[in-house]
Formats: sequence, structure tokens, C-alpha cells
Amino acid sequence: MATYRRAYIPGGTYFFTVVTHNRQPLFTKRQNRDALGQAFRRVKAKAPFVMDACVLLPDHLHCIWTLPQDDTDYSSRWRDIKKHASRNFLLPAKATGTWQRGFWEHVIRDEQDWQRHMDYIHYNPVKHGWASAPNNWPWSSFHRHVKKGWYDQDWGSNDTPSIADIKGE
Repeated sequence: MATYRRAYIPGGTYFFTVVTHNRQPLFTKRQNRDALGQAFRRVKAKAPFVMDACVLLPDHLHCIWTLPQDDTDYSSRWRDIKKHASRNFLLPAKATGTWQRGFWEHVIRDEQDWQRHMDYIHYNPVKHGWASAPNNWPWSSFHRHVKKGWYDQDWGSNDTPSIADIKGE
């Protein structure tokens, strides 16, 4: 069995994919979305980070974080977010867990890599067939970024962005 080595860069920016156990669609329930939001706020209050982008889908989420300078500990943050959210999740009767073990991370290398992963995050609901365009998916940072002028409201509505080669799940 191969040993996976995580990359820890002080003050680094990372792309993450986190998946529910057995791909249960836990985030279709408002209570679970709210519990996850509360967990993020709780962890960020104790161990700050900047969340550049995020999208929440029924059975997984993607986000980009930037850690404080000299800080490399995203693993503890994810452990605590999962732990705190799970305590308040509403689970199906036959559920055997809440989260897939671990998570997938990628170190963002430069501005172009950051933009490609931002696009991947915001186009993900369309990719999975949950929305016809990024602006039609409510659980995404896309709307905040449109307000900032980073994206046009109709971005991804007519043309597929060139993000097909990104491995995020």
C-alpha cells in the first residue's frame, strides 16, 4: 500500500475536497448545512484561515483556504470541522458514519493554479448536473465573487470553462 505524504507549506493556499461517508447526500438537509457552517465559524474563531472559495454539494464540498503565515496545520482544522459538524447532523436511519476518512488536498502553486481551482469550484454544481449554471447554485461562493466583480453573473452559463483536466475528486 502506498503511503500518501501531505504537503505542508507555511502560510500556504490549498484546494480541498471533502466527501461524506458512502457519498450520503447529507447536505440536502438544511440542518446539516447549518451545522457545517457553524463548525466552520467555530474552528475559524480558534484557528483562523481565509476561505477564498467554497461550494457545497449534496455529498461533498470543495474549498480553497489560505493559512496564516508560519501555520501549516490544516489537518487539525478539518478534524475539528468534521467533529463539530457531525454532532449536529441529521442522519438517515441506516447511516454508518458522516464523513469519508481524510480529505484530498492540493497546494495552490501560483495565480493561474488558484484561478483554475476557483473556476473548478464554482462550475462544480454544473459538472454534476445540480445546476444549469453556477449562478443557479445557492451554496457557493460564486455569488460573493460576482458582487466583488471577480466573475460575471453569467459566467459558465453558455460556455464550459477550461477546467476539465483538474483532478478534484
